[in-house]
Amino acid sequence: MTLEQLKMLKLVAEQGTLKSASELLFKTQPAISQGIKQLETLLGIKIFNREGYRLKLTNEGEQVYRKALRLLSEASEIQQLSKHLAQGNEASITIAIEASYDLNRILPILENTQNAFPRTQIILRQEYLSGAFEAVENDQAELAITPIGILNIESGVFDANWLYQGHLINVAAPRLLLRHPDLKLVDELRSEYQIIVQDSGHASKGKNYNVQEGQRCWFANDFSTKKTLIMSGMGWGRLPEGLITQELENGSLVKLRLKDIKTDLDLNYYAIKRKSRVLGPVASKLWKSLSAQGDSNKHE
Repeated sequence: MTLEQLKMLKLVAEQGTLKSASELLFKTQPAISQGIKQLETLLGIKIFNREGYRLKLTNEGEQVYRKALRLLSEASEIQQLSKHLAQGNEASITIAIEASYDLNRILPILENTQNAFPRTQIILRQEYLSGAFEAVENDQAELAITPIGILNIESGVFDANWLYQGHLINVAAPRLLLRHPDLKLVDELRSEYQIIVQDSGHASKGKNYNVQEGQRCWFANDFSTKKTLIMSGMGWGRLPEGLITQELENGSLVKLRLKDIKTDLDLNYYAIKRKSRVLGPVASKLWKSLSAQGDSNKHE
């Protein structure tokens, strides 16, 4: 069985005549007739009913036809994928994104890239704290979007393009604040639980940043869980601004305005890559698009 025979089967079934099929395939009618007969002999069934003017599929032929369509479609996908890879395009790329980053900011970039390179699989890898940076550092991702320190930028190992400044906001639920009507200092929350997201990297090495000594803590694996715990009144902590805009507006979460700790923690997000890593066409397009977005934000 050959793909050429399956193409003959498809066109004869759809056109109904050898003449029409031969014109579309640029083959003679006898060649197509012979190809169909060989396929019938190979399969041991009669594919077409030849009694009328137009060739019609038999019941068995109808089932073979549907399978042939699937095989031809898969063959076409293989050919397109092979062409895609032959041009140097990646089969897949990984972008590590720090979870506090507002993903809505790059949805248009991701959509444009996917439309331009539909054969490349884009893997979004959500990380916490140092995890996204380490994914690029350890060559587990081509690109990362993460807040990074000035020492990392100036190390000479990484290319970094500033994207925008975001905020982590210290919040609590009204239910918790009712227990502290005159709250002024973070020390007064020592007996409450501070909800903390665990680092998916290794940079923190067990250290908890922005946590006072003796503070009770609960640890969560993601911001969604952390938000749920805070909104229930079971604790307090910092959440990404984009994740709690509605809650701040309707009062289900309240900013903690304390004298000895910042309410808003500023985070400068960068797109980063290793200088030594050569990017393929798809990752390069993403990198350029992210860089252009950063340049646009600088002029806003």
